[in-house]
This record gives sequence, structure tokens and C-alpha cells, in this order.
Amino acid sequence: MSEPFQASTATEMPLITIEAGKSERHYWKDIWRYRELFYFLAWRDVLVRYKQTTIGIIWAVLRPLMTMAVFTLVFGKVAKLPSEGIPYALLVFTGLLPWHFFASAFTEAANSLIENEKMITKVYFPRLIIPTSAVIASVLELIISGGLLFALMMVYGTTPDSRIVALPFFAGLAFAAAVGAGVWVAALNVRYRDFRYVVPFMVQAGLYISPVGFSSHLFPDEWRLLFYLNPITGVIDGFRWALLSGKPELYESGLLVSGAVTVMLVVIGVFHFRKTEKTFADVI
Repeated sequence: MSEPFQASTATEMPLITIEAGKSERHYWKDIWRYRELFYFLAWRDVLVRYKQTTIGIIWAVLRPLMTMAVFTLVFGKVAKLPSEGIPYALLVFTGLLPWHFFASAFTEAANSLIENEKMITKVYFPRLIIPTSAVIASVLELIISGGLLFALMMVYGTTPDSRIVALPFFAGLAFAAAVGAGVWVAALNVRYRDFRYVVPFMVQAGLYISPVGFSSHLFPDEWRLLFYLNPITGVIDGFRWALLSGKPELYESGLLVSGAVTVMLVVIGVFHFRKTEKTFADVI
């Protein structure tokens, strides 16, 4: 009776071939095979982020609200910057929506490899999943903040028009920029731990060089194109154009520049990540 059992067991066991360089050739296929890991790591990051907090995920609403109040007071009431006929609170919040997503996703992705040291040294899977899942986890905050924005728009009596169909495109640009910058810095962070201190500074500086509390149309024409080398500038303009009816037309040249920089970030970030990925377990 034992022989049939052994035969059936042998047919059910997959054949595993150990071959030099096989993992390199099948890397992207492995990412698809491990696709469920994206979900589990992203959900774990969400749970850990708000673990032992009193109000939990409500922080996803309070943080942009408090920032909006400060920016509206400083830029709208004190500095009296023009808002192009749009309530200043809405102008600020439509800028904060993509910025908070990018800043949160970039920060989490940049630190993700260090925070998952034990997984990297003990288990094989495509390491690119770790920083990418950290970006995916921040999408939940973007959705929650988006719901708050629509509530504010109802309060101010503003409704989006047909241009809202372009919103997923600009959200995709923000996602791509966060992934590109995040995986690049995450790989650097493994070897150079100084980036733990550089990342908060980069996020803080980025808040002020991005048109979050003001309109990008305030920049002089001769310098305006350089302003769009910051990829989030094009994203913020796109969010405002898609959500706020009556907003001036997009600066198409600037949007193309921001889009090109985003593509470069993704290509360079993934290339550097893949180039250094083999050494992560030894260095981390």
C-alpha cells in the first residue's frame, strides 16, 4: 500500500531547479508570484503606523487639516497671497492632498528596508516589494483625505466638473514619483545610514519649494519652468485643475517637465535598487 502513496506524492511535488542566475532572469515574474505579499505588507504597515494611538487613522484627517489651517492663516490672511478666486482653504488643501501622500509614502519607503532587516536576511523574495508596499500603504491616507476634501468643497459650494476624470492620472504621477524616489533612497539608506537624517530634511524642504500654500502661477515666467523640475509641482497643479472648476489652464510645458523628471526618478531608482539589491543582506 505504500508504493501508490509514494508515487502520488512524487507527482504532486513541484520540481525545483537550482540554476545560477535564474533568479535574475525571473525577477519580474517573481514579483508577480509574490503579489499577495504587497497586500500583506501594506496592511501591516497601516496597522503598525497607527498602533497604540488613541484616535488611530483619524490622524490621516487631522494632519492635513491642521496644516491647512496654518497655511491659510499665514499665506491667506497675513501675507494675503492671491488665490485666483478660489477659497484659500481649498487652494491649500488641494495642494496638501498630493503632497501629504508623497511625503508620507516617500518617507516610509525610504526607511522600509532598515525596518524590515530580519525579513531581508532570512527570507528570499524580490526586495522591491518592500518599499513599493510602503507606498501602497499610504494610498489609504490619500483616499481618506480625498473624502475630507470633497466635504470641504460641499461646504464652500464648489463642485468639480468633467476634468475630474483626469484625477487618477495625476494620482498615478504622485505614486510613481514616490516609488522612484523611495526605492532609490531606500537602497542608499542600507549602506549609508546618514539618510535617516537626510530624509526628514528633504521632506521639510520639499514642502516649501512645492506650491502647497500658494499658486504656482505666482512664479515669474522666466523662472517658472525650473520650478517644475520638482515633480510634485506638476502633480499639485494637476490636482487643482482637475478638482477646482474655474482654475486656470494647466501649464502644459511645466507638466511635461514634471512628468519627465518622474519617469527619470522611476528608471534611475529601480536601476540603482536592482544593482545594489544583492548586497542588502550582507550590509544591512
